[in-house]
Amino acid sequence: MNDPYKVLGVSPRASEDEVKKAYRELARKYHPDNYHNNPLADLAQEKMKEINEAYDTIQRMQSGGSSGNASYNGASGGYSGNYSGTSAQIRMAIQMGNLVQAEQMLNSMRDRNAEWHFLMGSLCYRKGWLDQARQHIQQAAAMEPNNREYQAALHQVNTGGFAYRGGQGQGGVDMCDCCTLLMCLNCCCR
Repeated sequence: MNDPYKVLGVSPRASEDEVKKAYRELARKYHPDNYHNNPLADLAQEKMKEINEAYDTIQRMQSGGSSGNASYNGASGGYSGNYSGTSAQIRMAIQMGNLVQAEQMLNSMRDRNAEWHFLMGSLCYRKGWLDQARQHIQQAAAMEPNNREYQAALHQVNTGGFAYRGGQGQGGVDMCDCCTLLMCLNCCCR
């Protein structure tokens, strides 16, 4: 993932309000609804995903929440901590339906932290392995009970509230879309 501060066009020393303002301006500019029936719709959607991911990363770092120990490492171009570049890559692979790649990346990870269990639960859910998905997401929520994303996913998996996506022959659920929606709603409510 790119430097989240560069994505939003703010300084690493930017205040929370400056980050929110930059996010809102970019969200207004690149929101997919602005590109309905436009050949640039796919590009706008990808840009919006990048903006959302950058904002989420900065919020996690600033709040000292579940990934408060995550920090951008400009020298290596990646992240260290719970919400790492690998985590972002796995999320993207799951979202894009590349389940084999996501599973390989998860299996190669040594640290089986809450994020790992959440992602493994997301992967299992996409594969239709509902019991395993519930177990992993419950483990993630138990490991980090204050993580809203994990708690929302647990609620959703327990109530069967995930929306199914069609596309490229892949059935399944996209938990990352749920998380993105929750993040956007959180931003709007502040």
